[in-house]
Amino acid sequence: MHRRTLLTALAAAPLTTFAAETKLRVAIIGHTGRGNYGHGLDTMWKAIPTTEIVAIADADANGLEGELKKIGTGKGFADYHAMLAEVKPDIVAIGPRHIDQHRDMMLAAIQNDAKGIYIEKPFVRSLAEADEVIAAAEKTGTKIAIAHRNRYHPALPMVAKLIADGAIGRVLEIRGRGKEDPRGGSLDMWVLGSHVMGCAIALAGPAKACAANVYQNGQLITKADVKDGDEGIGPLAGDEVHARFEMENGLPFFFDSLKDARLKKPAYDDPASFGLQIFGNAGVIDLRMDQEPFAWIQTGSEPRKPVLADKDIARKVSSHEIPGLDLIAAIHENRAPLCDGIHGRHLTEMISAVYESHRLNGQRVTLPLKTRVNPLTRL
Repeated sequence: MHRRTLLTALAAAPLTTFAAETKLRVAIIGHTGRGNYGHGLDTMWKAIPTTEIVAIADADANGLEGELKKIGTGKGFADYHAMLAEVKPDIVAIGPRHIDQHRDMMLAAIQNDAKGIYIEKPFVRSLAEADEVIAAAEKTGTKIAIAHRNRYHPALPMVAKLIADGAIGRVLEIRGRGKEDPRGGSLDMWVLGSHVMGCAIALAGPAKACAANVYQNGQLITKADVKDGDEGIGPLAGDEVHARFEMENGLPFFFDSLKDARLKKPAYDDPASFGLQIFGNAGVIDLRMDQEPFAWIQTGSEPRKPVLADKDIARKVSSHEIPGLDLIAAIHENRAPLCDGIHGRHLTEMISAVYESHRLNGQRVTLPLKTRVNPLTRL
């Protein structure tokens, strides 16, 4: 099945699509207090009857006890290495949002013959880590899927078709913004801007070049501004990011994020800026991250209207059911998941390119980058 039509098929199919297959055994890795279980990467499997949760690992004893009660099934482990060695699961769900643990957890899953990995975003801290994990997975055939929920929304391939059919005329540019809350700037780019960048890649292909600058308190960042970032990001600096990417299909994609640019409550929970806009000479398509409807189109004097409005599909995307089904299909069909490790590396490269361009005084840099370490370590 063509990747652009897969989401619609998965969304339309009942959750018993793979009922004839043997259930896949799922082991969950969490870490209470250090990223926990992500955005529901533990509970998602209870909604997919073709899987069964057989084990849970959490280094925090109280967190493990609570999780076992919450899930209601599976054996508990304090050490995920011990769990993987004993259980040998088919799928490993890696929940912690703190990404300094992601490389080690994925390698451990791969080394213990996991067929699939579903991992919280962002993917990894550096291109070196991405290269290592992808190489290991390619040797064993392990399928890696990343929990960028918006990337799996069935409206996204519909948007791609609208663009290809000329619904908004000649496409001129793509613009994206992060959530721009107190994490605005570099942390926002990593944690939430990666959703936006992922949709840009889906519509325009991977980035081929980047020119960018990063600021702290209105001044260009220097080595003195670099500190270990929250959520295990690693070296981080900047409360303001401005980047221009040249995408594979030739379109420019702009990404920006400013700390605290988001409106305060009550509008705080419905950010107007967090998303992606595709500008054509005959209209605009607007993607709203983590909102429903996800995609809107406006042409000429016509009122703005949703590309797809389906609350059931929205629920299945939000709860990771559709991404989980895609990973299961990828395992059965021996293909790449829709949002796989290669996609994760493209995202990591875009973020790294922002810092590499800044390091070179805003110079245009081409991708793939020669450096595979975080460029902030070279300021």
